[in-house]
Amino acid sequence: MFRPQSAQTRNENALRSKSLRQLAVTSDPIERLRLMCLSRGSSGIIGLARVFRRMDDDGSKLLNFEEFSKGIEEFGLRDLNIQEMKDLFNTFDKDGSGSIHYDEFLRTIRPPMTPNRKKLVMEAYAKLDKTGDGQVTIEDLKNVYSVRHHPQFLNGEMTEDQLLTKFLANFEKNSDGIVTTDEFLDYYSGVSASIDTDAYFDLMMRNAWKL
Repeated sequence: MFRPQSAQTRNENALRSKSLRQLAVTSDPIERLRLMCLSRGSSGIIGLARVFRRMDDDGSKLLNFEEFSKGIEEFGLRDLNIQEMKDLFNTFDKDGSGSIHYDEFLRTIRPPMTPNRKKLVMEAYAKLDKTGDGQVTIEDLKNVYSVRHHPQFLNGEMTEDQLLTKFLANFEKNSDGIVTTDEFLDYYSGVSASIDTDAYFDLMMRNAWKL
């Protein structure tokens, strides 16, 4: 049976198309990387973040150029040539130490959010972070996140369980069971980039997190 696309699916498709169009006329290395991530949809930024965090074996949050370039390639962003990767790396290796702090790097390539949108995201996180230590668990997300107003649930495109599983998969691949503030912002910066109006973003956040 044919079902019309939900608003979220249309937003995702529009984000991918828009990012690819802009990528064709953009030369700035940071903007090109941001657009490459967004051309994979709203989960593109957090996808790259997951790769970098997984490579950080010692928990230092530092990557050398070899690790950085390997992470970029592992994520499948093969449109960046070696010189572009070096330019990107050197932009963040300000002290010439040969290492970059990947959280700082990820914060820079996140699509910007308006103050109101960021405030809503932080309100949702604060609701989950009962202890205020900047860490919540996958279980916390599972217990609070609601898909009852999700467009793909309302139009029958996906079931409640399917949507919850899809949402949690954005965070579960870290395997530590913890979702930090940065990871939450990585995810919602991509979602925000796919939504044009503040009113729709506001409604989506309030429905999902019962704000």
